[in-house]
Amino acid sequence: MTISRRVEARYPTRIVCLTEETTETLYLLGEQDRIVGISGFTVRPPRARKEKPKVSAFISAKIDRILALEPDLVLGFSDLQADIASQLIRHGVEVHVFNQRSVAEILRVIRMLGGMIGCEAKASALAAELEGGLDAIRATAATFPRRPRVYFEEWDEPQISGIRWVSELVGIAGGDDIFPELAACGLGKDRIIADPLEAVRRAPDIIFGSWCGKKFSARNVAARPGWQAVPAVRDRELHEVKSSIILQPGPAALTDGVRELHRVIAAWAAKGG
Repeated sequence: MTISRRVEARYPTRIVCLTEETTETLYLLGEQDRIVGISGFTVRPPRARKEKPKVSAFISAKIDRILALEPDLVLGFSDLQADIASQLIRHGVEVHVFNQRSVAEILRVIRMLGGMIGCEAKASALAAELEGGLDAIRATAATFPRRPRVYFEEWDEPQISGIRWVSELVGIAGGDDIFPELAACGLGKDRIIADPLEAVRRAPDIIFGSWCGKKFSARNVAARPGWQAVPAVRDRELHEVKSSIILQPGPAALTDGVRELHRVIAAWAAKGG
């Protein structure tokens, strides 16, 4: 596609997605033909890895390969991709970097993306469908006789918790995040738990682990000094949630991610808490 043809197009037709959530959203909208490049970390949908060239990691990208694709829009996420964005902007590429951190913001990004590509109606319908799914889970969770205290661990060394959309999804799924104050902190370094025993003192009934691509080890968590008295450890309520369905702020977290949280919490409630 030549530059002149790109300029004449009413909406972007050659999109590079530097993170998975925009790739998944475009596929769900049936607009995958617009995608010309994706992140190497993309696993959803699985077909994207077979169909689209991989041009970036998370904080690095193959700038020359992206430029060779002649994108008319590059989509990124957060300040961690600011350097990639600035390099592309200097080359005259149009870049939009989203910064969604909450469930409401994830839904807003879906609607915004639809507007950017001329698919407002389809994007609004997708967002409404996702909201409906969350409402159904929330309604079921409201019937639980007791809400469990939940510790979600995003990383183990150092211990990090409190990522905002996950904290909100824990609440929708029927639990109470034991570190709600950390949800206001956007950066991982600000969500480090300074005292590892603070989680012990807050006595979680359920522990979820999603170590950002590294396999969660329930055995290692249970063996931490002082953790044997934690209800979740005592009752063997330590569960891994795959990072691909919970740590990307997009459709996966609002579907498979929250459903997995809800499944575990519902089973806990069924046993009488």
